Amino acid sequence: MGYFQLCNIFAKKNSGMRIVGLGNALTDVLARLNSDACFQEIGLLKGGMQLIDEEKLLKIMSIFEELDTTLASGGSAANAVSGATRMGIEGGFVGKVGRDAYARFFREDMERNGVKTTLIECDQASGCAMTMITPDGERTFGTFLGAAATLRADELMPEMFAAYDVLHIEGYLVQDEALILRAVQLAKELGLQVSFDMASYNVVKENYAIIRTLVENYVDILFANEEEAMAYVGEQPRKAAEILSRSCKIAVVKCGAHGSFVGCDGEIVEVPATPEPRLDSTGAGDLYASGFLYGLSQNCSLKVCGEIGSLLAGRVIKVIGTKMSDEIWTEIKLKVSSMIADDVQQ
Repeated sequence: MGYFQLCNIFAKKNSGMRIVGLGNALTDVLARLNSDACFQEIGLLKGGMQLIDEEKLLKIMSIFEELDTTLASGGSAANAVSGATRMGIEGGFVGKVGRDAYARFFREDMERNGVKTTLIECDQASGCAMTMITPDGERTFGTFLGAAATLRADELMPEMFAAYDVLHIEGYLVQDEALILRAVQLAKELGLQVSFDMASYNVVKENYAIIRTLVENYVDILFANEEEAMAYVGEQPRKAAEILSRSCKIAVVKCGAHGSFVGCDGEIVEVPATPEPRLDSTGAGDLYASGFLYGLSQNCSLKVCGEIGSLLAGRVIKVIGTKMSDEIWTEIKLKVSSMIADDVQQ
């Protein structure tokens, strides 16, 4: 399939591309630490995402009591869709929450960012991601899934996805094979394209078989960082993008400050990173996906799709958390409009 034929699939005439996310509905609780000293006490490894139980959650909360904290709706798929809606794409999100203050905040924050939410409620506590940002800008997540982890396959209904063109799923959901297979099968039955973010090295390593099933049978657009790509195909980023793009329609391998590689039918485009000082890397990969999908919706070349992704990723690392001000979004959209105009002329 040629690239421009592919773009026509994603950009619906007149209506534009509409995207719905499926993932863990989490409220990010962000705090800036003065050092790495508390990680050993808490029992977390710096720089990763680790699931925590209620006991460890309470321990982190006790540390946060002495710090200034910021709340933001979070979760990988939710971040990606929220970024896409800020760029102008119509977006929705499906997830599961409790009946508590975190649930109310998540719903209100997502809707403030233009996302239509479909949130199933239950009696368990809503999920939250305790996000610790060290002076070097690295972030460490202690994630309490709570209600988010109780979403089940039989709770997914066709009407949740029917109004959309693309389903964007986070890789963390592969730990419930029935759930993720139900989601992608519904998407295909309804004519949606499937966008999949591999989520983390550990997720890929521990769930290789189901991820291979997804990539080879359902996924149209694949996002991975270099560690995730290595865990899946055992190759360096450029070669990994080439291999992955032969299994799905478009494959993106992100390499942080070293840019990204975008593959389509085995052909590779190299995209430079947007150099920015890093304050907090939370959500950089998610916002890359937002920008890339927006570029597809505008029939941009693969290189410009990647450049828009890099622009959003580079901009979000300059703020705490994943939510940027209206002024920053205005600045981004002006820059992106110029990029798209230049792309059309070429």
